[in-house]
Amino acid sequence: MATTAKILIDGGNPITAVQGFLRGLMENESIGGVLVPMHLFGKGIPMPTLVTDPDQLSGADPLAPAFPMNSAKLLARLTRGQAGERIAAVMRPCEIRAFVELVKLNQGSIDDVILVGLDCMGAYDNIGYKAFRSDREPFESTLDFHRQVGNGGAEIAPACMACEHPAPENADIVLGLAGADLSGHIPVMAASPRGESLLLSLGLPEAEPGTGRDAALKAMVEVRTANRDAMFERTRAVTGTLTDLSEYLASCVNCYNCRVACPVCYCKECVFNTDVFEHKPWQYMGWAKRKGSLKMPTDTVFYHLTRMAHMSMACVGCGQCSNACPNDIPVMELFRTVAARTQASFDYVPGRSLDEPPPLSVFKEDEFQDAVSHMA
Repeated sequence: MATTAKILIDGGNPITAVQGFLRGLMENESIGGVLVPMHLFGKGIPMPTLVTDPDQLSGADPLAPAFPMNSAKLLARLTRGQAGERIAAVMRPCEIRAFVELVKLNQGSIDDVILVGLDCMGAYDNIGYKAFRSDREPFESTLDFHRQVGNGGAEIAPACMACEHPAPENADIVLGLAGADLSGHIPVMAASPRGESLLLSLGLPEAEPGTGRDAALKAMVEVRTANRDAMFERTRAVTGTLTDLSEYLASCVNCYNCRVACPVCYCKECVFNTDVFEHKPWQYMGWAKRKGSLKMPTDTVFYHLTRMAHMSMACVGCGQCSNACPNDIPVMELFRTVAARTQASFDYVPGRSLDEPPPLSVFKEDEFQDAVSHMA
């Protein structure tokens, strides 16, 4: 049976308890650094930070309800090649799932990484987090958020409200926040052989498994799945035709922020940054004369259709696309709605398994026989 231990919480502060746990990880000679969200500035938002000095972990706050970016791409960058040392990465479930997809696409490596996953209570988008935190001390706002979650929840980002994967998959070590009494201790579970070895080396007190976590996760999944399905219905209703879709995306300015923020959009050169979409002045004039007017910039709908075709199979629903949009277009809702249908067609869940190849990278002769028979 996998080891279940507990991180003791002194003084009712789970943040300092998690910081102590991370220091313990760094005391292990096999860990050279920890990638973890850190409060680096007084009024800023906690950002992913590679920490090699245990004394600097006093700013670490992976419990903060802030999610400024999906760190899967950062971890891929840290593992693409030989760093010479193993690192521990503290990540949300959607970040781990995105990293697994990148590993399968040879964009990163799992070999020198210990994945520390946390049950995800959700987070605010960037603007929402700043409003929630206001002028309060950062750790105080984190503790207040978890008190709100314990008392019935908080108004988290739409992506989190519709996320049916609150528990980490493919992690080596899991911090079981769901259902935990954060005034006493945090259950911590080994979820892989190397996670087991590392957890045993910390000498933490043992804990009884099954302390209400499963029930808490089940309740979260039920609520979030209902939210997700309602979101799908709303989005389909307003994007069902090309005219509807054009109106939905009407305020897009082709900034490409959603592409940059997406953890599974990894092409080194995007076709929309090439000469293919560098149209000539006479082309613009011709298109405008044909209809009497031409919305600028052009190609906005085509850009989003292309992105959906490229990443819908690997979309983990982290919501960073909407978080990055300067004009508040609900692109997450659109991408997730399309991705759900694409993924269901192949019975594929991104990040579910490292051994499951991306569907479009393999050929199966017996796939989609109904469609093939109609074409014959």
